[in-house]
Amino acid sequence: MDLNRIKYNEAGLVPAIVQDAGNGEVLMMAYMNQASLEKTLATGETWFWSRSRKVFWHKGETSGNVQRVKEVFYDCDRDTLLLKVEQQGAACHEGYRTCFHYRLEQDGTVSVVGEKLFDPDKVYGARS
Repeated sequence: MDLNRIKYNEAGLVPAIVQDAGNGEVLMMAYMNQASLEKTLATGETWFWSRSRKVFWHKGETSGNVQRVKEVFYDCDRDTLLLKVEQQGAACHEGYRTCFHYRLEQDGTVSVVGEKLFDPDKVYGARS
Protein backbone atom coordinates (compact mmCIF):
# COMPACT_ATOMS: atom_id res chain seq x y z
CA MET A 1 0.00 0.00 0.00
CA ASP A 2 1.62 3.27 -1.11
CA LEU A 3 0.13 5.92 1.15
CA ASN A 4 3.19 8.11 0.70
CA ARG A 5 1.45 9.65 -2.31
CA ILE A 6 -0.83 11.54 0.08
CA LYS A 7 0.41 15.05 0.97
CA TYR A 8 0.04 15.43 4.73
CA ASN A 9 0.32 18.90 6.27
CA GLU A 10 3.13 20.00 8.61
CA ALA A 11 1.34 18.25 11.50
CA GLY A 12 1.17 14.99 9.51
CA LEU A 13 -2.58 15.30 8.88
CA VAL A 14 -4.86 15.32 5.86
CA PRO A 15 -8.50 16.50 5.79
CA ALA A 16 -10.98 13.68 5.21
CA ILE A 17 -14.45 14.45 3.87
CA VAL A 18 -16.96 11.70 4.66
CA GLN A 19 -19.85 11.23 2.25
CA ASP A 20 -22.83 8.86 2.21
CA ALA A 21 -22.07 6.29 -0.48
CA GLY A 22 -25.74 5.90 -1.33
CA ASN A 23 -27.10 9.42 -1.66
CA GLY A 24 -23.97 11.61 -1.80
CA GLU A 25 -24.82 13.60 1.34
CA VAL A 26 -21.73 15.09 3.02
CA LEU A 27 -21.75 13.72 6.56
CA MET A 28 -18.67 15.17 8.22
CA MET A 29 -15.06 16.28 7.91
CA ALA A 30 -12.25 15.16 10.17
CA TYR A 31 -8.50 14.65 10.00
CA MET A 32 -6.45 11.53 9.38
CA ASN A 33 -2.79 10.79 9.68
CA GLN A 34 -1.12 7.92 7.88
CA ALA A 35 -1.71 5.50 10.75
CA SER A 36 -5.45 6.27 10.96
CA LEU A 37 -5.76 5.95 7.18
CA GLU A 38 -4.00 2.58 7.32
CA LYS A 39 -6.31 1.44 10.15
CA THR A 40 -9.37 2.61 8.19
CA LEU A 41 -8.28 0.65 5.13
CA ALA A 42 -7.44 -2.44 7.21
CA THR A 43 -10.68 -2.51 9.25
CA GLY A 44 -13.20 -1.14 6.74
CA GLU A 45 -14.46 1.38 9.34
CA THR A 46 -13.39 4.98 9.80
CA TRP A 47 -10.59 5.98 12.18
CA PHE A 48 -9.45 9.56 12.64
CA TRP A 49 -6.89 11.63 14.54
CA SER A 50 -8.23 14.03 17.16
CA ARG A 51 -6.25 17.26 17.00
CA SER A 52 -7.53 18.43 20.40
CA ARG A 53 -7.15 15.16 22.33
CA LYS A 54 -4.11 13.92 20.36
CA VAL A 55 -5.52 10.38 20.08
CA PHE A 56 -6.97 8.05 17.46
CA TRP A 57 -10.73 7.74 17.49
CA HIS A 58 -12.96 5.16 15.92
CA LYS A 59 -16.15 6.72 14.57
CA GLY A 60 -19.06 5.21 16.47
CA GLU A 61 -16.95 3.77 19.28
CA THR A 62 -19.13 5.47 21.92
CA SER A 63 -22.40 6.03 20.05
CA GLY A 64 -22.51 2.85 17.95
CA ASN A 65 -22.97 5.00 14.82
CA VAL A 66 -20.13 3.47 12.84
CA GLN A 67 -19.17 4.20 9.25
CA ARG A 68 -18.50 1.25 6.96
CA VAL A 69 -16.08 2.34 4.25
CA LYS A 70 -17.04 1.57 0.66
CA GLU A 71 -14.43 3.63 -1.23
CA VAL A 72 -11.56 6.00 -0.49
CA PHE A 73 -10.40 8.65 -2.94
CA TYR A 74 -7.85 11.45 -2.85
CA ASP A 75 -7.96 14.63 -4.90
CA CYS A 76 -5.69 15.68 -7.77
CA ASP A 77 -3.48 17.70 -5.39
CA ARG A 78 -3.25 14.62 -3.13
CA ASP A 79 -4.00 16.76 -0.05
CA THR A 80 -7.63 15.85 0.72
CA LEU A 81 -9.35 12.48 1.17
CA LEU A 82 -12.93 11.57 0.27
CA LEU A 83 -14.39 8.56 2.04
CA LYS A 84 -17.65 7.10 0.79
CA VAL A 85 -19.34 5.22 3.60
CA GLU A 86 -22.47 3.49 4.78
CA GLN A 87 -23.45 5.49 7.85
CA GLN A 88 -25.12 3.70 10.75
CA GLY A 89 -27.34 6.26 12.49
CA ALA A 90 -26.05 9.80 13.00
CA ALA A 91 -22.63 11.02 11.93
CA CYS A 92 -22.70 14.13 14.13
CA HIS A 93 -21.82 14.05 17.83
CA GLU A 94 -24.70 16.52 18.34
CA GLY A 95 -27.11 13.75 17.28
CA TYR A 96 -27.86 14.80 13.70
CA ARG A 97 -27.33 12.61 10.65
CA THR A 98 -24.81 15.07 9.20
CA CYS A 99 -22.46 17.53 10.89
CA PHE A 100 -23.60 20.09 8.32
CA HIS A 101 -26.99 20.84 9.84
CA TYR A 102 -26.54 24.58 10.43
CA ARG A 103 -27.70 26.58 7.41
CA LEU A 104 -26.70 30.23 7.05
CA GLU A 105 -29.58 32.23 5.63
CA GLN A 106 -29.11 35.25 3.35
CA ASP A 107 -30.20 37.58 6.15
CA GLY A 108 -27.42 36.23 8.41
CA THR A 109 -29.64 34.10 10.63
CA VAL A 110 -29.04 30.41 11.19
CA SER A 111 -31.51 27.57 10.71
CA VAL A 112 -31.09 24.03 11.96
CA VAL A 113 -31.88 21.52 9.22
CA GLY A 114 -32.86 17.96 10.06
CA GLU A 115 -33.87 16.23 13.23
CA LYS A 116 -31.83 14.78 16.03
CA LEU A 117 -31.46 11.02 15.79
CA PHE A 118 -30.15 10.65 19.34
CA ASP A 119 -29.65 12.72 22.50
CA PRO A 120 -25.92 13.35 22.92
CA ASP A 121 -26.26 13.84 26.70
CA LYS A 122 -27.54 10.28 27.00
CA VAL A 123 -24.74 8.87 24.84
CA TYR A 124 -21.75 10.98 25.92
CA GLY A 125 -22.98 12.35 29.25
CA ALA A 126 -23.72 15.98 30.02
CA ARG A 127 -20.91 18.27 28.90
CA SER A 128 -20.09 21.55 30.53
